[in-house]
Amino acid sequence: MCPFILYMKKIRIAIAQINTIVGDMAGNTEKILFCLNESAKKRADIVVFPELSITGYPPEDLVLKPHFVKENLRYLDVIVKAAKDIIAIVGFVDQKAKDLYNSAAVINNKKITHVYHKRHLPNYSVFDEKRYFKPGRENAFLKAKGYSFSVNICEDIWAEEDAKTKALLKRVDFLINISASPYHIDKIKEREKLLLAKAKRFKIPIIYCNLVGGQDELVFDGRSAIFGKSNRIIARAKAFEEDLLIVDLADHLRNPGGCPSGNLRGCGGMTRIEEIYSALVLGLRDYVRKNNFKKVAFGLSGGIDSALVGALAVDALGKANVLALSMPSKYSSEETQQDAERIAKNLGVRFAKVPIDSIFNAYNNTLQAHFAGMDPDITEENIQARIRGNVLMAFSNKFGYLVLNTGNKSETSVGYCTLYGDMAGGFAVIKDAPKKLVYELARFVNRKKAIIPNSVFKRPPSAELRPGQKDQDSLPPYDLVDAIVDLYVEKDRSFSDIVKKLKNKDIVKKVLSMIDMNEYKRRQAPPGIKVSPRAFGKDRRMPITNKYKGGSI
Repeated sequence: MCPFILYMKKIRIAIAQINTIVGDMAGNTEKILFCLNESAKKRADIVVFPELSITGYPPEDLVLKPHFVKENLRYLDVIVKAAKDIIAIVGFVDQKAKDLYNSAAVINNKKITHVYHKRHLPNYSVFDEKRYFKPGRENAFLKAKGYSFSVNICEDIWAEEDAKTKALLKRVDFLINISASPYHIDKIKEREKLLLAKAKRFKIPIIYCNLVGGQDELVFDGRSAIFGKSNRIIARAKAFEEDLLIVDLADHLRNPGGCPSGNLRGCGGMTRIEEIYSALVLGLRDYVRKNNFKKVAFGLSGGIDSALVGALAVDALGKANVLALSMPSKYSSEETQQDAERIAKNLGVRFAKVPIDSIFNAYNNTLQAHFAGMDPDITEENIQARIRGNVLMAFSNKFGYLVLNTGNKSETSVGYCTLYGDMAGGFAVIKDAPKKLVYELARFVNRKKAIIPNSVFKRPPSAELRPGQKDQDSLPPYDLVDAIVDLYVEKDRSFSDIVKKLKNKDIVKKVLSMIDMNEYKRRQAPPGIKVSPRAFGKDRRMPITNKYKGGSI
């Protein structure tokens, strides 16, 4: 038998994949103590928690409050006193003089035996860690119970190792990485590929503990795992759920087993569309519950976007906690009104109809003298959208509903939406989902039962704000809009590059102009769930006052 196997024979690892709430240090500590106790009952030698598990991630400007940092240290002390006969690795904010560090405490037998400070601080995309923390300088070389290991934090595992780190990783028996790695499409595949490659390169198992749960616009997918040195995943925690994964590491080292790289389906894997749908459900559920709402309301038009939002709301919160409001006008077709009722019935949610014609007439009568001699135009269209926004907010105020916005990324990109109208709401569930993805997700909703009628898929999208209106009257085909948004927003391509790829200069110029000129609208939009590699908001931060035209020269 391999001497290394004998050496590692009694190593039992517990990975505590918990769903924290930023700022709820009492609640987060309660979860940590519970998992600490459960891990000890199962005779684990080491229990690992996610990055900044005491404070929740990302704590943002909360860490600039001195009392917040002190309270986090007091809760760390509570955890230290509870950790007996087990090694616990817990994420917290450390303070040295005036400097703050994103840190991991290594606790053994009611003592902190080592504190590791995160060395590589991400400052791109949704991350702002250099705003708050100082980088650490030292690696962690730790010994306990006859084995050696190292600990690092999230970005440290993504960064290229310096000479000292490479030398260290060749000396230790395994590496532990605690993370808060947010989800976006294909992120899981990218992350697992990287970690498998590192485990193989340094010939050591990597124990990876990731956060799970929704935090404002971010969703953390979990999927903690142990990555074996032979390009296999030894064990993997659940996706988008809390989990306590217990693994006897030596058993798997003796028999490689596990899931081979690239063969994740059937080894705890999900399809791409299942991942995205699960991320949206988790993000919605946690935003509602963590912000102390119990029920949600949304406008159900009979179109594809609102139908998808309704399905997500039911899966996230249960049908008893969802209200669908139909707000037809004289321009709303019989078909869309009937589909709205069918969708609500199929979802099993409460359904209310509030016609808006009388309110719209009151607006027109009030403004008639001021608009004398002028033809109806987008002004009257937007008034209808704003009436609907007001009706939704009235239900929110009266009954305590959180209003869900139903706008998608394609519309938001080009400003095909009305400020204080269909942009109203407390949370924009699909704001980062392009129209093409909305249809894919809607088909996923119908995978077992036809919740969304076939007529909704076939009917051309329309805001129904004037007779015979279609989205394509004002916009290029959504497939083309989505392709341009992907290249310009997510991939940062120039005007000339996009024209070269898509071969339609006039449409590209029009769409880029619409994206640029509508930054002021997006800045006023409600928060929503990030699922793309580059979402509007924290990911993509553009000035509102901006004369640069996307590299058109």
